[in-house]
Parts: sequence; structure tokens; C-alpha cells
Amino acid sequence: MSVVDFLMRALNRVPPRVLQAAEKTLKAVPGMDARMEREYAHMLRELEPALKPYAHAFAAYAQLPPTGMDRALILDEMEQLNARERAKWQDGFVSGAVYHGDAAHIDFLNRVYALNSQSNPLHADVFPSTTKYEAEIVAMTAHLLGAQASDEIVGTVSSGGTESILLAMKTYRDAAREQKGITAPEIIAPVTAHAAFDKAAQYFNLKRVHIPIRDDMRADVDAARRAITRNTIAIVGSAPQFPHGVVDPIQELSELAREHDIGFHTDACLGGFVLPFAEKLGYPVPPFDFRLPGVTSMSADTHKYGYAAKGTSVVLYRGRALRHYQYYTATDWSGGLYFSPTFAGSRPGALSAAAWAAMVSIGEAGYLEATRQILETATKIKKSIREISALRILGEPLWVISFTSDTLNIYQVLEQMTKRGWSLNGLHKPSAIHIALTLRHTSPGIAERFANDLRDAVTYVQAHPQDKGAMAPVYGLAANLPLRGVVSDLLKRYMDVLYQVD
Repeated sequence: MSVVDFLMRALNRVPPRVLQAAEKTLKAVPGMDARMEREYAHMLRELEPALKPYAHAFAAYAQLPPTGMDRALILDEMEQLNARERAKWQDGFVSGAVYHGDAAHIDFLNRVYALNSQSNPLHADVFPSTTKYEAEIVAMTAHLLGAQASDEIVGTVSSGGTESILLAMKTYRDAAREQKGITAPEIIAPVTAHAAFDKAAQYFNLKRVHIPIRDDMRADVDAARRAITRNTIAIVGSAPQFPHGVVDPIQELSELAREHDIGFHTDACLGGFVLPFAEKLGYPVPPFDFRLPGVTSMSADTHKYGYAAKGTSVVLYRGRALRHYQYYTATDWSGGLYFSPTFAGSRPGALSAAAWAAMVSIGEAGYLEATRQILETATKIKKSIREISALRILGEPLWVISFTSDTLNIYQVLEQMTKRGWSLNGLHKPSAIHIALTLRHTSPGIAERFANDLRDAVTYVQAHPQDKGAMAPVYGLAANLPLRGVVSDLLKRYMDVLYQVD
């Protein structure tokens, strides 16, 4: 059961007056109305089997076993778990999630990881190979994203796109405080920017100012201009943004930032290892990287379309002086001098080794070919969507494709696609579906199967307009739910369940 499925089924069970009382209680004092607490308990009991499917099939450990389990048995159990979960993604019916998935590539990265399993970049004197890998990952990524010989584009390796974004926003906060005396910092970001920017705002006491998008799903530059204040420390644009797969007007936004001496961050976590090659292949790619003088930082995920193992990403800056605000140093600790470039202290050097190995083994020609396959598949899928008159693609995406309907309940279409084996993403504001294409989708017959299944799904919904299904009302309610306090509390309890022992 997905988070949305759980959340909305849960809320559909509760009478509106109880939800409203719970919302008021949440806003007023800690704790919940007793009726709501009982409802929560019932919801979570129903949720556990979906989140904990192995509870009765495998042993669970809430404490150390008296004696160690045989290694062969451990490996056998893990093989069984892996086989169950691999079947969910390997045939190309999942949006995003696994970006390469070829068995030989996975085996190669696993061997690289095993060779480097003990390395830790915190101990650069013991594991200088890891710092070599990370320095080269950063340099290769910077070169890919527009760094010229005359530029000083620097960066670090992080654990993923979220950490890269958090690091950049923390860096802008600290730089603005020291250089401009800003103590109430604000960041301007489109409503479609990744949730990690909201997380950064929450973690680092920033005010996130949301700006709307235009009809083409791209950020509104005029709204960004109006949103700038003396406390603005950074403007954000995505290349592309996750919901609709379109690239924000980075050139205009970054120039606006430069005019006001404000930092500008291009979030290329999705597109950093696709857009440069798409441009070389002749696809329409608007300017988005360090070739634009107003771009002062970028994030790009090596563990997405860089085809590295989860989780590594790169955050880049224009100049060492800006990067210095990311670093942490301690000079008066009784344990001696301490420093770390990112949030973590000890880190798995094996992941950096695997990212380096993925990049140098694939090379420019390999990334170019992978991008060609993905974009050609995307062209087929966009054509098949446009041939269905009841559907409409949002914006002009390249390979992360969202579509909606002006005549049908798009969530009913989503539900019918789910019944046909597809795991797609339901979007809100506006209501839509999207599919993030990966190399998994370029396998023979997948694009054709998607087209046929989508056509059948739409035909079914057209013929059964009253058949709301189990989840279509759920997604519709999620898109308009006003009770955000209750939703937030439910999501926290959902995460509590994840950490329960079966």
C-alpha cells in the first residue's frame, strides 16, 4: 500500500466532524481527541500487513540472537527477499526508482562496492583512493554541467539529492549572514520545486517563498521578481522539475538573481546526466547550467541517470569561497581537530567508488546512447498519449511525462493502469499522472505495452464513468484535503510503523 493509499483510506473512514475536531486539537494542544486516537490505532493496524509483508514468512529480531545465525542461511534469506522485490521493477513497469537495472551493470557495481567496503573518506590518510574518486566525480560532473577552463566550479559528493539541496541552502544561509548580515533569510522557489527545499527551510530556519508556475508548467519569472526582498538569499529553478518534467526558465531566473546579487541554485538532480546529452543529440534543451553566469550552484544525482548505486549525488558551487560555507570545522574539541565537508562524518567510501566506476565505465558515449534510447522511447510514449483524445500532456517534457484529462477522472485512469501492472505517480495541483522513463522502459515492447494498456484504461473509464473504483476517490480527496495538521500527524505515524519490528 502506498503512502497516499494508506492516508486517504484512513481519512475516508473518519467522520468529517471528528477530523475537524482533531485538526483543532492539533493546532491548540499536544495530544489528540480520544476518538481520533482510536481511529488512528485501527488505521495503523490495517496498514501493518501491507508495510510488513514478511512478518510471518521470515524471522524477526528485536534483540541480538543468543548465537550468530549461519551466514549461508542469512544469504539465502536475503536472496529470497531480493527475488520478491526485483520482480516489481525489473520488467520496466515502475516510474523512476531503478534507473539502469541491467544485471551485468549491477554485478559490476556490487564487485566495486565489495572491494571498497571498508573505506571511509573521513579518514583520508587511510583511504586516499576514496578522496581520489570523489574529487574526480566532482570534476567530471562539473565539466558535464558547463564548467569552462576559466571557471572555478567546485563541489562535494553527498548521499543524495536531498542532502545536496540541504547543503546548498545551508551554504547560502551562512554566506548571507556573514557577508550581508541577513538574519531572517528567505529562499524563492517555484511550487513545483522539490520538497527538499521545504525540508531545508524547516531545518535551517529559512522562509520559503513559493512562486506559481505558468500554463506551460514553468516557473513564473515575474512572480519571482516581485518576491525578492532584502532578505532573499537564493532563487531556485529545476532542470527539470519532478512533477511535469519541464525545465524552468533558468536563464531568466538566474539573471534576475545576478542582478540582485543573490545566489541561484539549479536543481538538476533529475536532469544533470540527461540534459547535456539530450542537447548533443539535438533535442530542445534550454540553458540551465554553469554556462549561465548567474548560476552559482547546482545539484545532480549520480545515483539516478548517472547510473551509480544508491545513494550518491554531487553539489557544485561557483568558487571555493562559496563552498567554504558548506564545510564544518571544529578547532577546540578535546578529541583533536575535526572537519567534514558534508553533514555526515563517517561515510561509505564504497558508494563513492561505485559512482566513480559507473561514470568512467559508461563514459560519454555510453551516456549518450542511454539518453538516446530513453528519449526515443519517450517520443513513442508521448505520441501514444497524444493519440488518445481524452488525454493531454502537461507542458513540453522530454522524458518525465505528465498527463491529465479535461473530460475524465484521471485518477480512475491511474487506478486502471495500476490494475494492469503499472506503478505510476499520481500528481496534485493539477490532478495528473506521470511516468519518469528510465533504461528499464527502453526494453523491447515496453512502450507498446504502455500505449495499449493506457488506451484500454481510458476506454474502460469512458465506458464506466460511475465506477469510481477503490482509489480514484482517494487521490481526488488528497488533492483537495484542507486538514494538513491531521495529514502531517498521520504521516509521522506511518513512519513510526516503518521502524516497528515485524
